[in-house]
Amino acid sequence: MQAGLAEIQKNIAMLTHLTEPLQVVDKRRKRIIATVYPHLKTNNARRLAGKYGNRIPADLQDVDYAQAREAAMVAAFTEKHDSAD
Repeated sequence: MQAGLAEIQKNIAMLTHLTEPLQVVDKRRKRIIATVYPHLKTNNARRLAGKYGNRIPADLQDVDYAQAREAAMVAAFTEKHDSAD
């Protein structure tokens, strides 16, 4: 789905009801300037994972986005600082 900046400014509600990615287009230069993705839910994350869906750890399969993000940040922080020692 594509929309220009003027269309988004006129109808900002389109951002709150996204079901698929939205490409923001600069119509004068005919370029895509941004892509806005809908807020991911567990079923969308699994669908977007595609062939890598089986790599999602079992303990993260039923958590929401905020919890999964927090777990990923903790794991990255731990990995970074454990390797520094």
